Amino acid sequence: MRARILLVEDDEDLARGLEFNLRHEGYEVALAATLKEGRRLALRPGVDLVLLDLALPDGDGLEVLRALRDAGSRTPVICLTARGQETDKVMGLGSGADDYVTKPFGLAELFARIAAVLRRAGPAAAEVVRLGAAEVDLAARRVRRDGREEDLTPVESDLLRYLLARRGQAVERERILQDLWGVASRHETRTLDNHVARLRKKIEPDPAAPRVLVTVHGTGYRLEAGGTNP
Repeated sequence: MRARILLVEDDEDLARGLEFNLRHEGYEVALAATLKEGRRLALRPGVDLVLLDLALPDGDGLEVLRALRDAGSRTPVICLTARGQETDKVMGLGSGADDYVTKPFGLAELFARIAAVLRRAGPAAAEVVRLGAAEVDLAARRVRRDGREEDLTPVESDLLRYLLARRGQAVERERILQDLWGVASRHETRTLDNHVARLRKKIEPDPAAPRVLVTVHGTGYRLEAGGTNP
């Protein structure tokens, strides 16, 4: 379930910094520093999103985007560039880009745009996951367990996708609130706890003694790595 991002960026310091932070956010990351390498890797199967610098040493990064679209690929692309003119943005979006981020940018904004583009792009390859005794169809927002089916609410689906991308990691309540809904107030943590409780009723055989979506006392929640098998 971990989304795979190709970062095409020739600035080594920026590329390594972004790679570190993207991995910390739960993404898998591949790097390319040239137009040629970016085009080769972007056309490989299994890439969920491309972060594309447009000023590459051997040509215009838009050629990577055009190669994808010419090949019929719908892989989402976010352009990262210092070109901030409206005409440049129009050209990028007109060539098939899904979004356009002007350098310098903040990490929070970039991560929010990545999450939004991935949601709009629809289901990734592995949309059915097993969580303990439950089988979850993320595309259909449906849980099957013990011969019964239940629907996930949009909030439960977003929360589950978020924790799947960070499976095995303890995630603070405030961070979940900030990343998913743009709020970080401690007053909102009770609302999050209620969503978790409802989600547990759908995926856990015994919600009172959860083994898949567990509480990390004093911190937040963790989706156990051993309980998720795509």
